[in-house]
Amino acid sequence: MIEFGTGGWRAIIADGFTRENVRLLSQGLADRAWREHPGGRDAAQPPVIAMGYDRRFLSREATYWAAEVLAGNGVQCHLIDRSAPTPLVMFTTRELDCAYGMAVTASHNPALYNGIKVFTRGGRDADADTTAQLQDEINALTHDDVSSVATEVGVERGLIRVSTSFNDYIDAIIEQVDMQAIRDSALSIILDPMFGVARTCLETILVTARCQLEVINDRRDTLFGGKLPSPNVDTLRVLRQTVLDRGADLGIGTDGDADRLGIIDDRGNFLHPNQILVLLYHYLLTVKGWKGPVVRNLATTHLLDRVAAAHGEECFEVPVGFKHISAGMEAHGAIIGGESSGGLTVRGHIPGKDGIYAASLLVEAIAVSGKKLSELYADIVDEYGRLEMVETDFAFSDARKTELVAQLMQAHDLPPFGAAVEKVSWLDGCKVRFTNGGWVVIRFSGTEPVLRVFAEMPTLDEAQAVVDEVTAYYRLG
Repeated sequence: MIEFGTGGWRAIIADGFTRENVRLLSQGLADRAWREHPGGRDAAQPPVIAMGYDRRFLSREATYWAAEVLAGNGVQCHLIDRSAPTPLVMFTTRELDCAYGMAVTASHNPALYNGIKVFTRGGRDADADTTAQLQDEINALTHDDVSSVATEVGVERGLIRVSTSFNDYIDAIIEQVDMQAIRDSALSIILDPMFGVARTCLETILVTARCQLEVINDRRDTLFGGKLPSPNVDTLRVLRQTVLDRGADLGIGTDGDADRLGIIDDRGNFLHPNQILVLLYHYLLTVKGWKGPVVRNLATTHLLDRVAAAHGEECFEVPVGFKHISAGMEAHGAIIGGESSGGLTVRGHIPGKDGIYAASLLVEAIAVSGKKLSELYADIVDEYGRLEMVETDFAFSDARKTELVAQLMQAHDLPPFGAAVEKVSWLDGCKVRFTNGGWVVIRFSGTEPVLRVFAEMPTLDEAQAVVDEVTAYYRLG
């Protein structure tokens, strides 16, 4: 069975992620594209689907498996035949006004996974209703329902159109960033694409802006150097040391498909994605003079709420999954939206997370301020105070998950927290808010078989104490 989570369909290679399942998914998407196409199959022009792939094992091959099925159904494919950041696929989907987009990637998941992200018209993450319907339609198909043609036949018929250019995407970012300010700053930057797809695009932007750039971990390695391709405090240790050794102004890490980022500041400190979000929202409000609210998911820092309130704006909370961020930004006219896992988007760019654009905007903020990144965040703390977050993941068996679901989600059995509880929400998992402004979220991941626990409190010790209470109560350790 093909199941869509918060970040598309992901499965273990050669177990769920197989050629036959890729073909079934592509057939279901082709059927859907034709069903929604103006004029149906009698239309003069077919629906168009943009496609791209990351550097994982079988990603390129799977993209062509999918293209052969789409072409076999008379759907035109615009295939980016190079390692492509997911935001490039979203951008292409929007610019070509495609019915759908497909990125073959498992994003930041371990190397044994691969998957497919599906985007709707405008380059948006497919919403929950769309993926639920698509999932049902795909799982009702059999292999006999799949139509396909050989790649060369699809190319000959004009149904598989191959390109390798990313210039329009890069130019769109350059047009929105103050390149002259970056040129004048002469910043020294270390880039760690984590063996993923960010190098070419981000390197082009930063070198064009005359940054002194050094790139590490840039070769293709389908095992990602033996690490999780997710930019966090543990996986960016080499980047941190390189920043310190070179005396660089900034270290930028991006995940496997470049839609998320992690930052090392000039002092070698890891800046949590929460801190980056706060920095950029504050920069847009106070320096660029933008006006508007911010959208965050329920597991993202409430420091954003403080910044918004201080400027007469509002912070809107949505469930986990970037499709909710995108929808919330559109609904509320927000200028920025993001999540604590490292994804963010800004008004005027694609309606999805983009680590390349986010990194470019952060470099602009540093250049315009004339300060070190560590100084910029210190200014934030001085003005709005400090909140500290602790995040932990717990793996479990199927039997243990059943027990946890029954105890937490059905019986609503919560620990006797030491902090006073103000409110409990069951919007997406469980979120407990405390009277001191802190909170804890307990929820099952939509992309991996883990239970995630996020706690944010006024101090790091208090946040860790809340996580420890959850761990002990549900016997997670």
